[in-house]
Amino acid sequence: MIIDPDIQQAAWFCIRTQTKREHIAAGHLRELEAVEVFCPRLRYRKATRRGKVWWLEPLFPGYVLAKFNLLEMERAVTFCQGVRGLVRFGTEIPPVPESFVESLRREIRSRPEGEEELLSVAPVIQIGDEAEIAHGPLQGMRGTIVHIAPAAERVKILLDFLGQPQAIDVDLFSLLLPRRPAP
Repeated sequence: MIIDPDIQQAAWFCIRTQTKREHIAAGHLRELEAVEVFCPRLRYRKATRRGKVWWLEPLFPGYVLAKFNLLEMERAVTFCQGVRGLVRFGTEIPPVPESFVESLRREIRSRPEGEEELLSVAPVIQIGDEAEIAHGPLQGMRGTIVHIAPAAERVKILLDFLGQPQAIDVDLFSLLLPRRPAP
């Protein structure tokens, strides 16, 4: 195993976890002294048969980030419950840049107590956007958004139906929304 000689102090590393066990691995890693863990998660609403439900998923499925001294803590981290190993490239274990982790933390930090690692995601939609109806009797029809009622999570979409434009009121979560480039 090749260890960068500059990594004599704690650095961030990418830890591979067991499938769908990121939160378990993070919890057990937090119990180790001298290990700092960052396991960001996305929180979003999704339409299901039971109605709209909040979903919680890891930002990096199958991975968590941990800051520790590699020489001292590699074995303890590797054999922690829920951990499959450290991310390696051949024999090298590369550190994750501190600036990357800090920029992610800044983005997520302004959350209420108990939700420090949660990033809530909501659909971004504007009047004039083209959208497609994803399910229901009008599935596959495309139209233009003409009105948004955010409190009710409903939109009015203008469809060409039976040769005439018709404004239809639909659930926001029943639409396939356009992708927007990252700012």
